Amino acid sequence: MSSWHRLIDYLTTASHWTGQAGILHRLEQHMALTGVSVAIAAAVALPLGLALGHVGRGGTLAINITNIGRAVPTFAVLTLLTLSPVGIGNRSTVIALVLFALPPLVTNSYIGLREVDPEVRDAARGMGMSGWQLFRRVELPLGMPLVMAGIRIATVQVWATATIAALVGAGGLGRLITDGLSSHDQGQLLAGAVIVAALALVVELLLALVQRQVDPLRRLRVAAATRGADVT
Repeated sequence: MSSWHRLIDYLTTASHWTGQAGILHRLEQHMALTGVSVAIAAAVALPLGLALGHVGRGGTLAINITNIGRAVPTFAVLTLLTLSPVGIGNRSTVIALVLFALPPLVTNSYIGLREVDPEVRDAARGMGMSGWQLFRRVELPLGMPLVMAGIRIATVQVWATATIAALVGAGGLGRLITDGLSSHDQGQLLAGAVIVAALALVVELLLALVQRQVDPLRRLRVAAATRGADVT
C-alpha cells in the first residue's frame, strides 16, 4: 500500500478521530497550546513594543533581547525547561513557545509605530492632541497592519512549532507524528504532518485577511475607488 493510500485510510477511519488519542482531541490540545502561548506572548510583547514605539526609545534593546528566542532553538529551550523544576508537559512547552513568539510581536509593534509618517504626527500635535490621543487615534491605527503582521507571524510559527510538545509528554497534533513513528504507522505519521501543515496555511490565510481589514489606508483607498465608480 502506498503512502497516499495509508494516509487516506487513516483519515477515513472513524475511530481515529475520537477518544483521548483521536485526531479531534489532539487538535483541541494543539489549539489550546497555540492560543495560550500566543496570548501570553502578546500580553507581554505588545504593550512593550507599542510603548517603546510611541516614545521612540529603547526599541533596539528590546528587539535584541527578545531575538534571543530566535537564536536559541526552541527544542533546546524545551529540553532545558524539561530538566528544570518547571518539569515535563504543557507548562514547559508553553514557556518555550512564548519565548519563540516574543520576537515578531515586539519587533512589529515597535516598527509599526515608528514608521508612522512624522508629518502626520506633527499635524496631530498641531491640532492639540495629547500624547495618549496621538497614540490611540493616529499611531495605533496606522501601525496596526504591521502589528497584525507580527501576530500572524507569531501565531503561524507557534502553531507549527507546537508539534514538539509531544516530545516532552504534552499533547497536540505532534503526538500523531511521534506515535506514528514509534508504532511504524505511516498513515498516522502522515496524517499528523498533513493536518498540521494544512491548518497552518488556514491560520495564515485567515490572519492575513484580518490584517487587510485593519489597514485604515486600504479602507480609504477602497472608499475612494467606490466613490469614483459611483461618480462615473
